Amino acid sequence: MRSSNPVFSRRGFSRDNGYAGFNTAPQAGYAQGNPYAQNPYAQNPYAQADVQAPATTGRMTMDDVVVRSALTLGTVAVGAVLAWALLPVSGTSYGLAVGSALIAFVLAMVQSFKRTPSPALILGYAAFEGVFLGVFSEMFNSRWSGAPFQAVLGTMAVSGATLLIYKAGWIRVTARYARIGLSIAIAFMAVMAVNLLLVVFGVADDGGLRSFGPLGAIVGIIAIVLGAFFLTLDFKQIEDGIAYGAPRSESWLAAFGLTMTLVWIYVEMLRLVAIFSSND
Repeated sequence: MRSSNPVFSRRGFSRDNGYAGFNTAPQAGYAQGNPYAQNPYAQNPYAQADVQAPATTGRMTMDDVVVRSALTLGTVAVGAVLAWALLPVSGTSYGLAVGSALIAFVLAMVQSFKRTPSPALILGYAAFEGVFLGVFSEMFNSRWSGAPFQAVLGTMAVSGATLLIYKAGWIRVTARYARIGLSIAIAFMAVMAVNLLLVVFGVADDGGLRSFGPLGAIVGIIAIVLGAFFLTLDFKQIEDGIAYGAPRSESWLAAFGLTMTLVWIYVEMLRLVAIFSSND
């Protein structure tokens, strides 16, 4: 079972090609001889040192994840602000936005299939994603004034609430939880892909399931809930990466994955704000 986020299913955040974190605590797993609870860094020199000294062994810490996430999200924000300020809404800016989105997608895929994190690729992805979001947000703001600001607040509220619920233990990320959630996510993406094809070929009018009406609002809410689900998987895998002694460089992958999930939530939140504003 892999994470919803491809970067988290690479070397640093999985074990035995499975999802890291569906079993008991590491110590209990070892004691029980559970093969799925084995330390994925057992052959890593970092894993041989005292687990209480991450600063001297080069292990990933929560501070590392926070710093890298701030850098990555900050790059997205800077790219978005510059695009908003320098690229007025026009056919040219739309073209640049689409091109930036494609470049960001390529960089994300390259990093996702690399065995080691590349800060240059990750920050490059963040910069081009920021340009896309800047133009995309300005386009929405030109029609629904204030929508991007509301979407940012909504994204912060969803991510903050998800973290609070996760840390409070109200959600337990188990294998069953992940299987059900990922099945729903795959089905959702498949339906959205079919809907896109129907829209492109003119079969579905006004965006189909992604219209700016009540049906589009329902789909948007589902997408945001899935984004929150992805965040719980991200939080669990970061937690497990730290517990199992992931190298400090893996914090870049954590930042990369969190950024992609938060971008997903923001885009869906922006559409949802626009839909509700249209119905006022």
